[in-house]
Amino acid sequence: MSPIYTVEFTESSLSHLVRYKKHESPSIFSAIKRQLPFQPTQETRNRKKLRENALADWELRIQHFRVFYDVDLDDKIVRIVAVGHKQHNKLYIADQEFSL
Repeated sequence: MSPIYTVEFTESSLSHLVRYKKHESPSIFSAIKRQLPFQPTQETRNRKKLRENALADWELRIQHFRVFYDVDLDDKIVRIVAVGHKQHNKLYIADQEFSL
């Protein structure tokens, strides 16, 4: 089965990824590659539509990491806009606490 959606990373999302350890980034990339090219707008246990906010429409959970993305249905593009991690009940993106 070939991917239906193209996954693109914004420059800021790539800069978020390089902040993580060498063994963490590949597992994040792997989960994105496995889950988002196919049915990125279908809610699952680890993927959900977010309430309206300034960051993104969707969230993908990968262990304690969070990938925030938007979907362009017309052009079939998944755009990764931010990557962060949860620490207890707080979200951090680029080492800054972030509220959705």
